[in-house]
Amino acid sequence: MTLVPRVVVVHRHTELDGLLARHGTRGQAEFFLRTRGRNLADAQDRHDAQEEALRRVRAAIPVDWRRGDVEREDLYRFGFEADDVCVVVGQDGLVANTAKYLDGQSVIGIDPEPGQNPGVLVTHRAVATGRLLRAVAAGTIAVQQRAMVRATLDDGQSLDALNEVFVGHPSHQSARYRITVPDAREPERQSSSGLIVASGTGSTGWATSIQRERNLPPALPGIRDGFLAWFVREAWPSPTTGTVSTDGLIGAGEALSVLVESDTLVVFGDGLEADRLTATWGQTIAVGVSPRTLRLVG
Repeated sequence: MTLVPRVVVVHRHTELDGLLARHGTRGQAEFFLRTRGRNLADAQDRHDAQEEALRRVRAAIPVDWRRGDVEREDLYRFGFEADDVCVVVGQDGLVANTAKYLDGQSVIGIDPEPGQNPGVLVTHRAVATGRLLRAVAAGTIAVQQRAMVRATLDDGQSLDALNEVFVGHPSHQSARYRITVPDAREPERQSSSGLIVASGTGSTGWATSIQRERNLPPALPGIRDGFLAWFVREAWPSPTTGTVSTDGLIGAGEALSVLVESDTLVVFGDGLEADRLTATWGQTIAVGVSPRTLRLVG
């Protein structure tokens, strides 16, 4: 017997939720915001917009379908099923946060505040949820396969990210390592602020900022390209460290290798520092295209 589809609604606490949890009462929260030149009405409006979007999404799920619900903070321990349809209600970053825990499930991004978000990954309105769910179940809607980044330690630990992976020191100290890039004959010893490896999806964010700062030519991958771009941040020239290998591309089947020469380096994806890998002196980190992709409903 085939189970009916399950829709998993992914969301996160609003700013208002956080303010009330921190300050206890609306009055205290309002006083706190006023001291910073803000007012509670703005936070309330954004809260109401998300709540209304969530109400519409949940109401649009067919009554005979199964349902799941998960907050961003609980994604790492939620049991996703292979045939789930994930409806992410929030900002673009919430789709990226969700993607690393999925393996082939379709994702519908719902923007609760159209015009307030870039809308790169949350491209749909809540009112369209019912139509989109039926189209996904019937297989009649276009789905984008977006490349992801995978970082793997030499002990077998790995993590995936949709936008980018960061490798660097856990504090503001310099990261020291030997980097070997695709097509390079020899590794280069470097001291830097760390490095990032970005996908086509991530190329509209952190990677673009670095590229513009350096006035580099446009070589970033597009959202449908299956390769990655990498950048070393603030490589320091010295008698023992170089600055030759500071940016480039990684294709399918290739990897950028980092041999750790600091006591500790950390590896995390899409800004989720709490969910990270830790590499110690002498360990190797390999970063390349993940075998997984995000299936984003167009």
